[in-house]
Amino acid sequence: MNNKKKNGYSFFGWIKGMLFGMNSMGNPEVSVLEEEQMQGPMRTIVKNFLGNKVAMTATIIFIAIFAACFILPIFYPLDLTFSDVTQQNVGPGFSMMKVPKKLEHNIADISSGSSFGVGVDNEGQVYVFGKFTDKKLGQIPENMGKIVDVEAGHNHILALNDQGKLFTWGYDRFGLGKIPLDVKDMSGKIKEIGAGYHISYVVSDKGEVIFWGNDNLLDIDISPVQKNVEKIVFNTSTAMAITKDGKTEVLCKTELPIKNVPDEAKTGAIDIALSEKAAAAITKDGKLIVWGSNANGELNVPEEAQGKFVKVEAGRNHFTALTSDGKVYSWGIDNYGQTDIPASVAKSNIVDIKSDCHQNYAIDENGNLHKWGLKGYLMGTDGSGRDIFTRLVAGGRMTMTVGAIAVIISTVIGIIVGGFSGYYGGKIDNILMRLAEIVGALPFLPFAMILSTIVGNKVNETQRIAIIMVILGILSWPGIARLVRAQILAEREKEFVTAAKAMGINEMSIIFRHILPNVITVIIVNVTLHFASSMLTESTLSFIGFGVVEPNPTWGNMLKGCQDSKIISEFWWRWVFPAIALSLSTISINIIGEGLRDAIDPKSKER
Repeated sequence: MNNKKKNGYSFFGWIKGMLFGMNSMGNPEVSVLEEEQMQGPMRTIVKNFLGNKVAMTATIIFIAIFAACFILPIFYPLDLTFSDVTQQNVGPGFSMMKVPKKLEHNIADISSGSSFGVGVDNEGQVYVFGKFTDKKLGQIPENMGKIVDVEAGHNHILALNDQGKLFTWGYDRFGLGKIPLDVKDMSGKIKEIGAGYHISYVVSDKGEVIFWGNDNLLDIDISPVQKNVEKIVFNTSTAMAITKDGKTEVLCKTELPIKNVPDEAKTGAIDIALSEKAAAAITKDGKLIVWGSNANGELNVPEEAQGKFVKVEAGRNHFTALTSDGKVYSWGIDNYGQTDIPASVAKSNIVDIKSDCHQNYAIDENGNLHKWGLKGYLMGTDGSGRDIFTRLVAGGRMTMTVGAIAVIISTVIGIIVGGFSGYYGGKIDNILMRLAEIVGALPFLPFAMILSTIVGNKVNETQRIAIIMVILGILSWPGIARLVRAQILAEREKEFVTAAKAMGINEMSIIFRHILPNVITVIIVNVTLHFASSMLTESTLSFIGFGVVEPNPTWGNMLKGCQDSKIISEFWWRWVFPAIALSLSTISINIIGEGLRDAIDPKSKER
């Protein structure tokens, strides 16, 4: 190995040898009797660029970002209409369903919140896990005794011990942090507890229901079933109950699709569940009836299991059900894998299930826990509960596309104007260069802001994006035009141009087929540098609200929503990842441009 290093042998030396006919020392392979061959200019440029380690590193980084932005959206499609209030500002990581090992094989009950979970073992010990949107979630109260039932809300927890005493902790606004006095004074014992989106509720053995928290969010009238409730379930806006006399009642005040309970489910239901847009009920004969909206496929009940269902649970947009023979079925939306049942569940005899939010848990006959659904986010979520990673790659595609098309427009205009101006000179040169000075003198950002305000809502988002690209291109060509003009002024005096004129070649062909190829390398360098500035300009416009607007993502408008000091300090992932992506891309492009300039003009290093 030492001899190889001493002789200068390396893998990169072999690569150069393959590309440029060099030996492992990096020197051309020529015999002492041979005259050294001259390399073509393009080959020299490529060799110089490949030898620039900084430029090559920047190239690799940019290619990786570019590939991610244009390939990953195929596998991670962006739904512009999606938002989820339960997933707002969740930090990066995949620990939402990271159940403690002590609980996995000794579990009595489990429940999921928006990004965390709570479980209790057979000894009544409570465990919390996942990502805590409120630090108080991890502060389990002491001396609770033996807990027999736990329920997780959006960001708070409710627990009941074997003595009938109730405990709560976590988010404490809207009165959630305290047990109401009327709960303590209930005429009967607590039979059922529950927690939802900023609410908690209890049901006594006498059918009395008491709920507390932010009840302004609820469209509910509980009076028809009060003191007659056998079971009640809530979603983020309303509730549904089974009464002691066997009736199924949806308790929303307004007319919604779920309010119209099918005749089959109106009486005799043994279990019910309520997602955001659909309701489900199991009849005495094991048939599962689902009604409401089918926007997420929640009405598509597995027909092969009809007549066997014994329990049904609902998440935000999916249902999970258990059959009498221990089989589990999940259906509905599958954006987080919440309906993708693991093989271990299919092979086991399941005795109980629990679904909340976007998570599912199943307990088999041996007490082992199985889980599937949302485990977390690579880069966290934003203020609307949207996955930042998905929006980042889609936003990068938008930012790069706008920048690239703007550069193409400005380059085409600049080459045409600069070509004519440099070749013909005289009055044509004066007119075109004065035009370039007028366009270059226009203040771009104020002009774009004024135009955006005038256009306003008169165009759709696609047209708005097209206008931005055209404006960027039309107002950016003067620099390229002056560069092309200067290069052609020098080239037009050379002998090959005179020879072409003498042969009667068309002037358009002389400009664009003979002169332009000789200066194209300089144009490429300028275009590369201009691409980075166009990306920054688009991001600036989107950041100040005059470019691409929500819900279409760009790196600029992703940063727009991060100006609040609370977001900067507490939700760092919302601005760090878009800022890193934009910075790495523009810096890499600038370094690539500098590397190309050095490769084309080696003397530039000396200046």
